[in-house]
Amino acid sequence: MSVKSVTSRAVPRPGDGNVRFYEGDSAYRGKQDSVGYLVTLAHRTLSKSLEAQLQPFNLTANQWAPLLAIAHGQCDTVAGCARETGIDAGAMTRMLDRLEAKGLVRRQRSDEDRRVVNVALTTAGKTVARDISPVISNVLNRQLNGFSQHEFEVIKDLLQRFLANGERPAE
Repeated sequence: MSVKSVTSRAVPRPGDGNVRFYEGDSAYRGKQDSVGYLVTLAHRTLSKSLEAQLQPFNLTANQWAPLLAIAHGQCDTVAGCARETGIDAGAMTRMLDRLEAKGLVRRQRSDEDRRVVNVALTTAGKTVARDISPVISNVLNRQLNGFSQHEFEVIKDLLQRFLANGERPAE
């Protein structure tokens, strides 16, 4: 079955009603039929690949995201980095503690608002951010091997909608 046929008939678009794919005992299906299991397994596989490839940089699979978010100007405070990467503020603080101990970031309280902690890359952090970008791209490209451009766009669309549905309050 092609991706186009799956997406055109099985995936509800906003306003298409409330299609229910799981009922009662069907929430636990065989592993290969469970969306939750497959998403979790995909995340684990990607994280494992990233861990292996980022090891020479002394980074974990979780530490690259805030590093690149800072490098690309997507955040410049602890709270902003937490929002940008979807990581809890407390966990982000601990992660930045580790990145700071590695000499990759520096934090400083804002002079204008003492509640705000600004974060910036050090020279070493800028170098690592530059060097890990192609490594991460290679890992992602390996995971997407065999996908067509259309399938790549479809999986992004489906995952964005899946995430948006998870952000909505339960009914």
